[in-house]
Amino acid sequence: MSVAMTPNQLDRESTLHGLTGWLAPSGTVEDEVRAAIGAMNAVAPVHAGYLRFGAGWGLGVDSDRSMAESGDATAVVVGRPRFSDPTDESRSPGAALLDLWRRHGKDTPRHVHGSFAFAIVDHRDRSAFLCIDRIGANSLAFAPTADGLAFATRADAVAAHPRVGVQLDPQGLFNYFYFHVVPAPGTIFRGIEKLEPAQWVQWRDGYIQRGFYWHLHYRDEERRDFDTQSARLREILRDCVTRAKDGDEVAAFLSGGTDSSTVCGLLSELTGGPQRSYSIGFQAQGFDELEYARIAAKKFGLDAREYYLKPEDILTAIPVIAAHYDEPFGNDSAVPSYFCARLAAADGYRVMLAGDGGDEIFGGNDRYAKQKLFERYAKLPASLRKAVIEPLAGIEGLHTLPPIRKLQSYVRQANVPLPDRLQTYNFVHRQPLDRMFSREFLAEVDTSRPAAVLRESYDRADTNHYINRMLHLDLKFTLADNDLRKVNGMAEAAGVEVRYPLLDDAIVEFSGEVPPDWKVRGQKLRWFWKESLKGFLPDAIISKTKHGFGLPFGLWARENALLRERVEDRLSDFDRRRILEPTYIAQVRQDHASNHATYFGTMIWVMMILEEWLAARKR
Repeated sequence: MSVAMTPNQLDRESTLHGLTGWLAPSGTVEDEVRAAIGAMNAVAPVHAGYLRFGAGWGLGVDSDRSMAESGDATAVVVGRPRFSDPTDESRSPGAALLDLWRRHGKDTPRHVHGSFAFAIVDHRDRSAFLCIDRIGANSLAFAPTADGLAFATRADAVAAHPRVGVQLDPQGLFNYFYFHVVPAPGTIFRGIEKLEPAQWVQWRDGYIQRGFYWHLHYRDEERRDFDTQSARLREILRDCVTRAKDGDEVAAFLSGGTDSSTVCGLLSELTGGPQRSYSIGFQAQGFDELEYARIAAKKFGLDAREYYLKPEDILTAIPVIAAHYDEPFGNDSAVPSYFCARLAAADGYRVMLAGDGGDEIFGGNDRYAKQKLFERYAKLPASLRKAVIEPLAGIEGLHTLPPIRKLQSYVRQANVPLPDRLQTYNFVHRQPLDRMFSREFLAEVDTSRPAAVLRESYDRADTNHYINRMLHLDLKFTLADNDLRKVNGMAEAAGVEVRYPLLDDAIVEFSGEVPPDWKVRGQKLRWFWKESLKGFLPDAIISKTKHGFGLPFGLWARENALLRERVEDRLSDFDRRRILEPTYIAQVRQDHASNHATYFGTMIWVMMILEEWLAARKR
């Protein structure tokens, strides 16, 4: 069923949920603490405004159930935490967390599950302990102040603290252009950090300690109990969807892909009646997947709603994206995510289930299969590679022949080790840096930092297999830093809470037991998942190629006069900031107009959104 989006439905007030806090220097008067917390909450208002202050400390959070205090400590928690001890589930999250802190101290996170961010101010030794969930569905930023620590679920709220200050970090800007988001642990603000998934931070006596309380154990060895593990997968999936629903009336995102179709199908099966789903379509060749969403809706008897996005809708979404995210966010699929959530909100839904995560834990992204081809090269005898293949690929003049040109490209990429090889086509690597960035800007950044951050996460994985290492990398960079921030942010802007059944602790832990050759078998992505769900998912969805939730922005920005005018205005403003070279901006605009609109449209969007974000804050 198709639905229309009316103007009054686009004016729904968004809700913001989170926490703010400051462990202030000893002797700081309560009025100063109140003023600092107030300044932070003015940027990111705490829903329901539950605030507590003391001598040298202050905390704010959504509700009284999210906070607990005693003479020795105060705890605040947001999200949907679950606790290892069943007796803790009967109490408020704040009270359960505070009791865990008394019993376990820094080991407290090991006893908390689900999605969460929490902070504990321990008055006994005047320390602050911060932590977020294993997957990074929640965020937490912090900055040292003079003999203290400011923290909040939004980086811009921390920047609003009077003793921190709003100062853009050139490194954060460089990382934004590299990743199109600002990945943790960095932020767009100088002196402010974000926690990484499963990380904790403790401030005490002016020193900051960091650590990880959890990491996913990956199995590299083969296994031969497919039927047993397949049955386990189905059982765990049902449990995870049941937990995510949690007795609430929920709707679901439905893209027509494997993950969202699985969630919708299980939701329908568990409730025994038609469940509401929402899908976004595009009247642009190569982008629309409503055909598959309709197949899933028919198979599972869904009460399906559809909306075809128009170029004018992008103009509506741009200021929302610029205003709502605490940092510039350059993933253009935020637009369909926003309108999908708005549809649900307009119909009265306050909770949606999303299928994010399956590809990143069970091997569903094209790059996993592609990298298998490159990894095979290293297994060839060195004598063959060095004495035959590479000399042949290096013969001058033969690059004009298509087979030799492909061989040269293959050898060149194969000789770049993972994870650096994954960035071969990154915009930042397509030309010398001094042709892209201004000389003054480059002088303030470490251009090797993005690659170092990628390697750190890749090398930290508890596995020796490159497929599992790439999966571990994607848990952070594709999910925590990108997709989850995208969906959480746009759903929140629409007034909707999102839950992720496929990122439940149980299914994530189970995915680690699935060996690499079951995740990517030959060139078949998600082999184990698809084989296990045959007969449940429609065959057409199981066999479809990976598509994603893209946006035809590049095409529409070239064809639609109003959108093109908006882009031109913003890029003209951005040109004057002297971050990128004017000649580079002009070249991208020319390439977008005359060559590959979708490819170059990506950088057009990244530049435009940064300018929109900066302009919204008058920076």
